[in-house]
Amino acid sequence: MTALPSAIRIRSERLWDSLMRMAQIGATVKGGCNRQALTVEDRAGRDLFAGWARDAGCAVSVDEIGNIFAVRAGTDANADPVLVGSHLDTQATGGRFDGVYGVLAGLEVVRTLNESCFETRRPVEVASWTNEEGCRFAPAMLGSGVMAGVYTLDFAYSRMDKDGVSLIEALNRSGYKGSVAARRRPLKAAFEVHIEQGPILEALGKTVGVVTGIQGAYWLDVILEGIAAHAGPTPMEMRQDPWRAGCPIIDRAFGLAKQHAPWGRATIGDVRAYPGSRNTVPERLVLSVDLRHPDRDTLESMTAAFRAAVDSIAKETAIPAKVEQVWHMPPTQFDAHVIELVAKAAQQLGYSWHRMVSGAGHDSLHTAQFAPTAMIFVPCAGGLSHNEVELATAADLAAGANVLLHAVAAAANE
Repeated sequence: MTALPSAIRIRSERLWDSLMRMAQIGATVKGGCNRQALTVEDRAGRDLFAGWARDAGCAVSVDEIGNIFAVRAGTDANADPVLVGSHLDTQATGGRFDGVYGVLAGLEVVRTLNESCFETRRPVEVASWTNEEGCRFAPAMLGSGVMAGVYTLDFAYSRMDKDGVSLIEALNRSGYKGSVAARRRPLKAAFEVHIEQGPILEALGKTVGVVTGIQGAYWLDVILEGIAAHAGPTPMEMRQDPWRAGCPIIDRAFGLAKQHAPWGRATIGDVRAYPGSRNTVPERLVLSVDLRHPDRDTLESMTAAFRAAVDSIAKETAIPAKVEQVWHMPPTQFDAHVIELVAKAAQQLGYSWHRMVSGAGHDSLHTAQFAPTAMIFVPCAGGLSHNEVELATAADLAAGANVLLHAVAAAANE
């Protein structure tokens, strides 16, 4: 079959209008979105997308974890489809582009193929995954994780929000508990276009990120035991203060990230001191530690070194300590051929581009477990995301969607 002519592009103003109409659902006063998974707002967003997809001639189905699939038929109904996907749910104080851009750019690809009367041999599917953010139900990326076999359906159904509502209850209330089995199936390729959520493309002056993989991560809790004591009468040298170990442990985490620059990452995102009184030496200190690196061996080395440092510092300070693993996301390498389809499209369309690794997790982490996968990034202002002021330009969003269009068309006719 013929290739899609390079002159064919998506309609930038239509993509922007779709994004802004979706952003009205769950709009916040600061210009962002609060459309958490399986809320009333999420249902409204799902309804809007599903309606648009049907208007574009797609067959829409929903699986048993609530993932939505909008399918544009190919000339060979038996050929493995090409999937484009991301998510519509947001953080509580989220932006207008994280996730939703990938879903609506996929819809824009379908609309453009229709208007161009361009046939593909393979079906093209646009997916909206359930609970990618993990904001309401933890862990993140549950919908794609169930389909990939990373999580069981029962595990996903049992997740509870802070109000004690289970995911299965919320799914039933939303009307989006489908009957299609949520399990792996053959795909020719899977693509996801996303704002970068970081500052690299903007700093380099590049329009398109050709994403080669996703950093791995370890989430660890460091639990340090002290003895509660009054802040005034208790001499410093007589205290069993967990901060004696906590401070050098934090310093060691940052040192490991620096040692493994430029891709090493260390974040202390949450600190809990018990009993949490201003004038009491803590009896317990819990540090959340997030370690990341795109290379598996390096990440394992960093994590082992950190654990060893905790043990050593605990002995030196006589503060009992233990490290508990909360979550692990292994480094993921995307498919070389699908990556090249993205790079070739960016090159042919005349966009400046840069090969890069994603520092954040995405649903593509899970599709890559069973399908050839790659991602496309576009810049976001200041690298800000998970933030109500999150911003991307219409021109950059169109560029990413155009690269997606041509990469998908190429894969769908292979």
